[in-house]
Amino acid sequence: MSFRIRKYAAIDIGSNAIRLLIASVTLFDDEPPVFKKVSLVRVPIRLGQDVFTTKEIGEVNLNRMVKSMESYALLMDVHKVETYKAYATSAMREAENGEEVARLIKSKTGINIEIIDGSHEAAIIAMTDLHSMIHDNKVYLYVDVGGGSTEFTLFAGGESKASRSFKIGTVRLLNDMVTKKLWSEAEEWIKEICQPYSKVELLGSGGNINNIYKSSEKSSGKPLSYLYLSSYYEKLQSYTYDERVYYLNLNQDRADVIIPACRIYLSAMKWSRAKNIYVPKIGLADGIIKSIFNADNR
Repeated sequence: MSFRIRKYAAIDIGSNAIRLLIASVTLFDDEPPVFKKVSLVRVPIRLGQDVFTTKEIGEVNLNRMVKSMESYALLMDVHKVETYKAYATSAMREAENGEEVARLIKSKTGINIEIIDGSHEAAIIAMTDLHSMIHDNKVYLYVDVGGGSTEFTLFAGGESKASRSFKIGTVRLLNDMVTKKLWSEAEEWIKEICQPYSKVELLGSGGNINNIYKSSEKSSGKPLSYLYLSSYYEKLQSYTYDERVYYLNLNQDRADVIIPACRIYLSAMKWSRAKNIYVPKIGLADGIIKSIFNADNR
């Protein structure tokens, strides 16, 4: 009999926040591995605010990043993490000083950051438990909304049929940086890939849809309807920012981006003619953990 517990960590450097996920993987004989979240730390450093307006990461956010990474390095040490991966997405990808920032963080904290593109991001997310929600006899449009971009993937017959990343993200929308042309491109592409199918369900991931799902008090696995999401969208808009923080108990860095996030999900539902949106509890960090495990066990 063999029994082992491995510890892995994933750092997700997004446009709206930076997350550290520490997870354990329990291995017992020939049984399937059991993944368990041990710790999740989220720091609301809005890199996208810098990058999408000034093209680079500013000094204030750079200092906050360094401090966050120093604390993440200490947390990984005390948790006895064996292996980690740190991936940066849209904001650092577009920052003119992105590579320079990555080198500085490496020299100050020892953490090596890899800047990945949209297709790599979508491929990592596909390694999560997403497939356990995908049935061979159904068609799904998977929508992962971030601060800088949104990844769309169409699944049919249990397989990925089309995937694309658009620079339509919550932080960009807040800064009025998404053109009508880009919205139209996304609309045309989604309508085109969904056109052959009579019924499409949406799968949504990202911090905002997770928050909406949690507040709906739906039992796990049950979807949100288009009607529910659109009425929640109207409710959000009827409150001021301060009221959203106070009455809806939203984090300060969530209370503004949740509105454009809702708009993206509702648009995707409308264009794909989906009546429901399912919300699996997955994200880039979960995919990173799976990718580390898979690489270790080849």
